[in-house]
Formats: sequence, structure tokens, C-alpha cells
Amino acid sequence: MQYILLFVLCIFLFIFGMTIIRFGLFNLSATKLKTWLIKLTKTPLKGMLTGTFITALLQSSSAVMVITIGLISARIMTFPQSIGIILGTNIGTTFKTELITFNLDAILVPLAISGALLILFKNKKVRSIGMLLFGIASVFTAMKGFELLAHPLTTMNYINKFILSINDNIIFSLLTGAIITAIIQSSTAMTGMAMGFLTAGLLQLDAGIAIVLGANIGTCITAVIASMGGGTESRLAAFAHVWLNVFGVLLFIPLIPLLTENATILASKKDVQLAHISVIFNVATSLVVLPFATRFGEMILFLHYRKPKRPIS
Repeated sequence: MQYILLFVLCIFLFIFGMTIIRFGLFNLSATKLKTWLIKLTKTPLKGMLTGTFITALLQSSSAVMVITIGLISARIMTFPQSIGIILGTNIGTTFKTELITFNLDAILVPLAISGALLILFKNKKVRSIGMLLFGIASVFTAMKGFELLAHPLTTMNYINKFILSINDNIIFSLLTGAIITAIIQSSTAMTGMAMGFLTAGLLQLDAGIAIVLGANIGTCITAVIASMGGGTESRLAAFAHVWLNVFGVLLFIPLIPLLTENATILASKKDVQLAHISVIFNVATSLVVLPFATRFGEMILFLHYRKPKRPIS
């Protein structure tokens, strides 16, 4: 039981770290973000590049989607303008997945201490840098916790059976990734957990890939919640985010065996292989949809927007 509690604490520590990283980065660039989102979305390509950059900066696709939906709700931005941003958020979110593959064990304590000290300063920029450093230390400490707790957890019979069932069933792995991500509202945390079990040799790569695919669907729940009560165009943007990821997952499920067999071309370590495959998934999905961005928007309108019928005179 203590291992489960420690694992849950690691999840909270990971999410806490990602959150204060986002706050720190947002404080350093908040005045420009909304301006960029509004001005640089005239074409789907510009929107995608802007969405990619801002998502990489904030380290959260959900945060960018919430900002975008807020702008649409305030009628500062329209639904068609959001299509490019939605494509970009999928690409930008892969930066944090690659970030957590680095080995920073030797400097975690200095990072945490220096970050904590800088947070005490009154200067906003210095405090934001402190949040960034302390957040990075928290995220990498949580990642180490996932890795160290993977083996002890699987000594528990029911968890061992669960891991084995995931390894044997791609669809179950995908659903696991989607459901847990929807609950904790962090696809990166879900990916981090999968990396921990991969590194420990308990999770198969194909199951890890399916979990990451599922996490991309589960992370859409934040945008859906944010769109509630925000008007028709806000809901359309949230649905577009959902459909983009569902489309990508359906496209990639048949490719899981191929990706698994050729993963060693990408990297030698399994956790890094998973991170690279996550990048391939997100980039490929957005690039495939980009030439058809207008049609994609029309499809969302067709599926989710019904104009009220005029009364017969």
C-alpha cells in the first residue's frame, strides 16, 4: 500500500512541477501570448506554427487550448482561426515529452534549492525563473520515482496482472492511457509513468505506444470542460481538438507493430524510443490534416453545429 501512495505522490509531484513550470513561463511571456494568438492565425499554417511555439513555451497543450477557447468565448478570435492553433498544440506538446528523457539526476538538488531561493525574491522575472527551475527539479524527481517504484509495485498481484493484461491487449492499453489521462489531466504525466515502467522492463513498447496514443485522446477533456458555457464556437474548437486526436490514433493503431519493430533506429533506450514515437505521431497527424484544414473545419461544423430551423410561414 505504501508503494501505491508513493506512486500517487509522484504523480502529484509531476503535475505540480509541470504546473509551476507553466506559471513561470507564462509570467515571463504573458503579455505577448494572446497578441501572437490573435495576430498570427490568418492562415492554418501560421496558426499551426504559432500554436506549436506557444505550446512549447507553456509546456501544455491544454493551457493553450484553454486560452484559445477563452479568446473565442470573448469573440476576440473565431473558430476557423483556431484550427491552425489546434494543429500546432499537438506538435508543441512533444517538446516536454522529449524534455523528460534527459538525465538530470546529478543536478536535481541544486536546481530545487536555487529555484526555491529565487521564488522568494520580489522581482517577478526572478521569481518566475525560480518557478521554472523548481518545476524542472520536481518533474525529474517524479520521473525517478516512477522508475524506482515500478518494480515494487509489480510485486503486488493485482498490479502485476494489470500490467500483464496491458501488455497483451493494445486496445486495453489505449483505453488505460485515455482514462488515466482524463482523470489526472496530463498526457505528459501519463507518458512519464509509461516511461518508468518501460525503463524497468515491465511494460512492452507496443503497449507503451498505445498508452501514449490513448493519452492524446484523454488530454482533450480539459478543452471540452473549458468550452462548456463558452458559446458555440468554443465548443466547436474543443470538438476539433478531440477529432484531430481521434483521427490520429485511428491512423496510427495499425502502425504500432511497425513502429515497435523499427524503434531501435530512433534510439537505444526504450523510454527515449517512446518519446520519439510520440513526436512522430503528433507531427504526422497535424501535417496530414494541415492541407485539409478548411475541410476539417467544415467537417466539425457539419458534425456539431446545427442551425435552428426557420419556422414555416
